[in-house]
Amino acid sequence: MSRFLSVILLSCLALAAAPSTHARDSLYIFNRHIIQLPVAPDSADVEQLNHKAFWRASAETFGFNMGLWAFDRYIQKGHFAYISWSTIKENFRHGFEWDDDHLSTNMFAHPYNGSLFYNAGRSNGFNYWQSGLFAVGGSAMWEMFMEREYPSTNDIIATPVGGAAIGEVLYRTSDLIIDDRATGGERLGREVAAFLVNPMRGFTRIVTGRAWQKRSTSGRRFGIPPISVELSSGARMLALHDNDEGSKTGAATEIHIEYGDRYAPSTKAPFDYFSFLMELQAMKTQPLLSRVEIMGRLLSREVLDRKHFSATLGMYQHFDYFDSDTISNDHERSFTRPCVVPYKLGTPASVGIGAMFKYEPNRHWTIDGYVHLNGVALAGILTDYYRDYHRNYNWGSGFSVKACLNWALEKDKISVTAANQFYKIYTWKGYDADFDWSLTPAGKPVNIQGDNSVATFNHLEAQVNYRLWQCLYLTAGVDFYTRHTTYRMTIDNNTYPSIESKQIGVHLMLTYKF
Repeated sequence: MSRFLSVILLSCLALAAAPSTHARDSLYIFNRHIIQLPVAPDSADVEQLNHKAFWRASAETFGFNMGLWAFDRYIQKGHFAYISWSTIKENFRHGFEWDDDHLSTNMFAHPYNGSLFYNAGRSNGFNYWQSGLFAVGGSAMWEMFMEREYPSTNDIIATPVGGAAIGEVLYRTSDLIIDDRATGGERLGREVAAFLVNPMRGFTRIVTGRAWQKRSTSGRRFGIPPISVELSSGARMLALHDNDEGSKTGAATEIHIEYGDRYAPSTKAPFDYFSFLMELQAMKTQPLLSRVEIMGRLLSREVLDRKHFSATLGMYQHFDYFDSDTISNDHERSFTRPCVVPYKLGTPASVGIGAMFKYEPNRHWTIDGYVHLNGVALAGILTDYYRDYHRNYNWGSGFSVKACLNWALEKDKISVTAANQFYKIYTWKGYDADFDWSLTPAGKPVNIQGDNSVATFNHLEAQVNYRLWQCLYLTAGVDFYTRHTTYRMTIDNNTYPSIESKQIGVHLMLTYKF
């Protein structure tokens, strides 16, 4: 995970510095600070980069799996990497089951690995949908052949689907960094940065010789679309709401990237528009990575175009990750309040419909926003009871509703944003409370999704930005997190109650809009 965070930080710096052949004055296009005017892709670059190389993409997928297995087996000496023909046959005989790895492993690290499989195809001329098949193939190869642990149901879903979302974001980010017209130190810096952001594309450029080939065109597949980057840094305080358990204070950083035209009249190219948000925090007892959100447009159509108001309707892919840990120093647990962690949530496989709209009555103030309704095929959400190995969450499916409203005054001199995200997750099949766990290995249930439960998670946030000087803003905001779980089971004549946890966060930051 730390490697991924380093890559994203580098990406933001690279995005701010990548365009070098046009004016760098900040532009303002409907509540967005655009790094530079958009540049259309060159037809020669598009033709070259759309050439498909199936065997090279397959070899890169296979080679990555073999290299990762060799590292796990001979360097880390992980028990799961000691494979044989017997373990492979047993994997096929037994079939898939749900694993008990950390939420961060299953909901973030595995999708990132999936992004590498995905980019083996994407970097060799395949489109979004076709590259997803390489992610499926790479994940299936690893699950069935490369581990002595039984293949994982959740991994075969989260790795390719979440990998496509992360992979396309990294592919388009690396596309902005590359410039085949550059030479010398600038060229070296760009190639190294692009490799770190997208290793598969960097490797493909080395194999094909494009990494050092000087051309009259940039070598970018998508040219330069409208791109904006915001970097915020400051302090954050967290406290449990309705519970007197103290608070935690520390440093926090937020990175927000918006790529493409969110109001394009009609589009069919996946992720020609996406937004990416990541939150990092340095706070005792709290995880370094607290939030990741990706919203990528798959297709859209303009449904309303008036003088002051316009709206589009489309289909979007979502990737959401929220993580927290205990705030209280008192870890006492009870039957009615057993969990001191407020929330954990990951939705690596989510897609739905969404509407984007904007209202601009005059040049002094504007309003824009969105509403999304999504189906969640796979989610992991914190549980108060189930514990096995590293797992403290239930698997399930459900839906989410997202809405946001932003008001900006005098070309973003002052802006106010309010947003809400609601998730409802149903456990597919909870463990049988009457089952004799002593009959299973280590006395634990096998191949279940966790507790039989219905859970909701809601995140309400509000934020105000005030421009201090040119692109520098003072940002103040508040977040309300609520997780509510109803357990549908009885054990030892005790009916498990409904558990609710609430957390509030307050932050004060400086924001630079590139």
